Amino acid sequence: MAGNRNLGVAKVDQNDEFYTQLTDIEKELRHYRKHFRGKTVLCNCDDPFESNFFKYFVLNFNRLGLKKLIATCYATSPIMYQQLSLFDVLGGDDEQHNKPYKAVVTKVYDVTGDGGVDMFDVAELFKTHENELVELEGDGDFRSEECLALLDEADIVVTNPPFSLFRDYVAVLMEHEKYFIIIGNQNAVSYREIFPLLKDNRIWLGATAPKEFIVPKAIDGRKNTYQREDGTIIAKFGNVCWFTNLDIKKRHEDMILVKRYNNDCYPTYSNYDAIEVSKVSDIPSDFAGLMGVPLSFFNTYNPDQFEIIGMTNLPESLPGLTPIGKEWCDKYFAQGGTGHVSANMWGLVFYTSGGLAKRSYARVLIRNKHPEQPKEVQQ
Repeated sequence: MAGNRNLGVAKVDQNDEFYTQLTDIEKELRHYRKHFRGKTVLCNCDDPFESNFFKYFVLNFNRLGLKKLIATCYATSPIMYQQLSLFDVLGGDDEQHNKPYKAVVTKVYDVTGDGGVDMFDVAELFKTHENELVELEGDGDFRSEECLALLDEADIVVTNPPFSLFRDYVAVLMEHEKYFIIIGNQNAVSYREIFPLLKDNRIWLGATAPKEFIVPKAIDGRKNTYQREDGTIIAKFGNVCWFTNLDIKKRHEDMILVKRYNNDCYPTYSNYDAIEVSKVSDIPSDFAGLMGVPLSFFNTYNPDQFEIIGMTNLPESLPGLTPIGKEWCDKYFAQGGTGHVSANMWGLVFYTSGGLAKRSYARVLIRNKHPEQPKEVQQ
């Protein structure tokens, strides 16, 4: 997350600074092009001289038909891959380092006369004051008064906010009733603050899932990092996704259901009136009741096809859910089960067709709005 470096020591301590690659931004934002025309876009966690979000929007400013682009930032880094310092543009000195800035772009054109538009043209437009690049009064925190004023001016927010502040960040966006396209940890779907927004179709997951991010330096103790030939350090992730409240075509694509319900393959929970579906691909097409499915369901959720009821790690969202119970616990331990399990714990439990006591992983409870008719049983 470029910029906003004083968002708390925890951000640094938690290795919370990951830079989104331009290719991943391009893959996701191509699904939203119709939403941008005539709009003001805010990137409020992005240094324009190192953020690929800013780079994407400024280089596509005219093609997208933007009205204005705003970025709030800390001016401490060179433009990604081009080594053009902000201080080369401003003609400042060392005292200007670590100062927060806002960049406001209202026009982009070929200043240098080389036949195209690049970041050097953007820099010249700042230098000639055709676009605005000024120091902020405060520290650049997205929750500060002046940054909230910029938020109110914007139509759409697009950025990669600090994962450790994701709850706070989304809360601010919702409070100010803003459209957004942001990156977050997929585990956020189970957050107490985020799940109700997903359930009520106020936010949803985007079209793609970034897998690799640029990091400023090697992260101590972290696996799945490597260095490219150009020296760029890359960290791999398997649990990152986009969150948005802008409608896209993918959100209304029906999931193809090829399975049919039968008692042996879909056990009923002993403490809630629903069936266990261990894989999203195994959702039966002809079951009209409640189903507990993995949280990966959100990746393909179509609100026209399914209704979200609740989630197991938020038991208050599932009226009628009871703790797992002594009977199940006794059988579980009698069969050799281990671990910290007690009768008053929450979760969904069931018995397999062979009588084994099993406990499901985290589940989201859903209902098919348009189930197929069950096939008649052959005599």
